[in-house]
Parts: sequence; structure tokens; C-alpha cells
Amino acid sequence: MHKAGFVNIVGNPNVGKSTLMNQLVGERISIATFKAQTTRHRIMGIVNTPEMQIVFSDTPGVLKPNYRLQEQMLAFSESALQDADVLLYVTDVVEQPEKNADFLAKVSAMKVPVLLLVNKIDQLGHDGSKPDQQLGDIVARWHTLLPNAEILPISAKNKFGIDMLLHRIQELLPESPAFFGKDQLTDKPARFFVSEIIREKILLYYDKEIPYAVEVAVESFKETERRIHINAIIYVERESQKGIVIGHQGVALKKVSTEARKALERFFGKSIYLELFVKVDKDWRSSDRELSQFGYNPE
Repeated sequence: MHKAGFVNIVGNPNVGKSTLMNQLVGERISIATFKAQTTRHRIMGIVNTPEMQIVFSDTPGVLKPNYRLQEQMLAFSESALQDADVLLYVTDVVEQPEKNADFLAKVSAMKVPVLLLVNKIDQLGHDGSKPDQQLGDIVARWHTLLPNAEILPISAKNKFGIDMLLHRIQELLPESPAFFGKDQLTDKPARFFVSEIIREKILLYYDKEIPYAVEVAVESFKETERRIHINAIIYVERESQKGIVIGHQGVALKKVSTEARKALERFFGKSIYLELFVKVDKDWRSSDRELSQFGYNPE
């Protein structure tokens, strides 16, 4: 008997979905930062054993869209409700349960198993209150909103509850042959992870609007046995943003390039030669044609 299925991770921004995804897969598939809206795509990470294949799927945080890019991000999240064999709805200990009630209503109506994960329980009790009582109150509120969901407390950052969660997922998976090759880790190509790692460094090193106005495209990816040569373009929406990304005498861009190169060398296990360029693509976040070229085209 072989089990296989799609286990999709959804929830609001900044609740720890990408950190959870990386813990479950055991690899750094999704970029995870302290900033909201880090994940823009639906990213699959695949766990294989001889008896089982779990296809995890990380999704953007659910939000009320203000421009076309955010509409596409929400479409990725909603698509995860359509093909899930098991749904992981992630919240945390500070989020208001009623947030994004429309999306929550869709989760409540699902016929597949829903595991509601209360993340960041390591933060309970820091205000002097009793952690068990706090957690009990949180679980009770969620049980009212999602009465059919199974509620599990976890700390993705500290790996608390991850083994228990994996065991429960294995129990819920349907019998099925594998959907992907048993040696496959993700559905994304190498170029995707290059652009994501560069974008992660931009999220970390720039403030305010800059990280959200940026997209990264890999122009060339040439690999030899020992080295990878990469040319990538950082797109911004305004000339003023271009100046900020480059920085005085190119210092800011050099820092991003250096940190991205180090991360890419760890990711690929090879020496990396990275060239970064900055270009202006006015209002790319609102252009269907541009968004499609950047891979924002959910089915």
C-alpha cells in the first residue's frame, strides 16, 4: 500500500507558513523573513519514502488585494483549497481568528481533513499569564469558527509538534501512486530559487516599499561541473527606487549581491559567479502581461 497526496499550507501573512514548510520538507524551499507577504508564489516541496509521497505546497498569505500582483497571490492561495487532500490552516497565538472571514468560510466548507495549526506557542506566557490557559482560550475560539478542524499547537521555529504533525498527515493521506519522481524535491526549476534567494536579501536589507516594488528575473544560468554563472535583473517601478537599490557608489547592490552569492553557494553546493543589474519596469505589479512573464499565472 502506497500513500500520496497534496498537503496545502494556507493562512494569513506572517503566521509562519514558510518556516513550517521548510521544517516539514527538511530543506530550505520557501524564503522566510520577518516581513509580511514574503511568499508570492505557490511553491511545492516533496517528501518521499518508499511507502509514501507528501506534496507540500506553501502559498502567499491571504490578504485583501490592492493591486494586480496581490490578486494573483490570492489566486494562488485559493487554488490550494481546490486540490488539497489535507489542508493545513496556519494561525498563531496573536492573530485575531475572525481575520479574513471570507477565506475562512471557504476553509470551513471543505470536505477534506483540515488541520488547524496554532503556531508560535513558544511566545505564550511572556506577559506573565499562564500559557496553558492562554492556549486553551485560543483553541476554544478557533473550535467555534472551524468546528470540523483538528487543532494542533506547534512552534515551527523550534520544531515543536512537527513530528506529531507529520505522523498525523501520514495517517490522513489517501492511497495513491506517487505524483512525482521519487528523487524530486520540488516542482520549481533552479532559476526560480535563484530569483527567490536574491529577493530574500532585498527583503532583509531594504525598508518600506522597496521590497514590495521589486521583482527578480534570471537572464542566464550557465552551469559547469564546479561553477554556476548567473546574470539576474532586479526590476523596480521607479527611477528613485533604482537609485535606492543601487545605493551610493553601488554599495547597497554590492551587499545584496555578496549575501545572495553566499546563500546560492550553500543552496547549490557550488561556486557562484553572480552579476546583478537594476532596471525600471513601470507599474509591473499592475500589468497582466508583465506578471505573466514573471510567472504569476495561477491556473
